[in-house]
Amino acid sequence: MLTHHTRLVLHGTPLHRIDFAPATFTDADLFWLPHHQKLLNAGRKRKAEHLAGRIAAFYALREHGIPTIADIGERGQPTWPPGWFGSISHSTTTALAVVARQRVGMDNETRLQAGECEEIADSIACPDELARLRACRLPFPLALTLAFSAKESLYKALSDRFPDMPDFHAAQVTHIAEQQLMLHISQDIGPEYRDTRFPIRFHTDGSQVMTLAIVG
Repeated sequence: MLTHHTRLVLHGTPLHRIDFAPATFTDADLFWLPHHQKLLNAGRKRKAEHLAGRIAAFYALREHGIPTIADIGERGQPTWPPGWFGSISHSTTTALAVVARQRVGMDNETRLQAGECEEIADSIACPDELARLRACRLPFPLALTLAFSAKESLYKALSDRFPDMPDFHAAQVTHIAEQQLMLHISQDIGPEYRDTRFPIRFHTDGSQVMTLAIVG
């Protein structure tokens, strides 16, 4: 499969991006993965995206002197070396990965269109939150995309603590500023994080939205 690697830095945190051409993927490409047999029944799209994500993760781990490939855990999640945390996000032709000593989650989304927003807004945010998103300085489709992506990033960062991902109303956007928004855990997903606020960094590039959550 044809791939291209790029190293990015988002607010001081290194990310690794793989742009890939799905049409060039072949099943033989999976032999690079030690766990390739776990993907035997996956569809072609899933295989290509998974491979690209693991390549991105390989670069992220290698930057820290760890020449290994992230395996697949019992719940389908990537597994990381002891003492390390990471996150992978992939779309049709792009995969991103980050590795850190702290719990970390990242997500990459294509900006929602206005029509899509009206269809799915209620599933992403509660009424008060939607009013807040509509009132901010950003166009509503961008603000809603950021809310969705930020929650994805936070839930990924907390996934080792909460295997069952909370619904999107468990956290609410309370503030959006330049390149950062604040998420408030508004539901009891565990005493450790009750009534906690998390800063989520974000970056926009054309139609793409990238968010990053680092949890101490």
